[in-house]
Amino acid sequence: MTDRRTVILASASPARLGLLRQAGLDPRVIVSGVDEDAITADTPAELARLLAEAKATAVAARPEAAGALVIGCDSVLELDGRALGKPADAEDATARWKAMRGRSGVLRTGHCVIDTATGRRTSASAATTVRFGEPSDAEIAAYVASGEPLHVAGAFTLDGRSAPFIDGIDGDPGNVIGLSLPLLRRLLAELDTAITDLWAPSGA
Repeated sequence: MTDRRTVILASASPARLGLLRQAGLDPRVIVSGVDEDAITADTPAELARLLAEAKATAVAARPEAAGALVIGCDSVLELDGRALGKPADAEDATARWKAMRGRSGVLRTGHCVIDTATGRRTSASAATTVRFGEPSDAEIAAYVASGEPLHVAGAFTLDGRSAPFIDGIDGDPGNVIGLSLPLLRRLLAELDTAITDLWAPSGA
């Protein structure tokens, strides 16, 4: 039996780390430090993918990533054709929620996997439609005051305080939280790696 490959998550997101751990992986975390504002694209889907590639590429180049599988992800919310990342401040988060309520948006998460042992890489983006409820102005104010929306793409998250304000989704819920495990499995397979081979020992 071969030794289990080292997996590195090129993201500071505790939600992404949690999803990977729930799926049996035990990745190291190395934050990329990429300047996200410096990257542009023609579509939100392409922007998410390019951001994920930039994060994974930056981490894969580090000496401590030698021989590892590096996973980079980045999410944006597509609303009215625009890509919305993390809000700039509380005022921006409030305006976002007032624009989103009662409507649907598409949460797009770019994924990139780099096998530093071979130099091979693959990337794609996943999309999940999010149907927003209609929180009152007071509920929006309370949510923004919690600070949570300032740290997440689109100013909301499916697994936090904004969950009661989301009526439903169409697609992979993990993608909204930050990482699509089905897409990750397919990308790993393209690099001749089975996700089951990356499972940590039970109890690890």
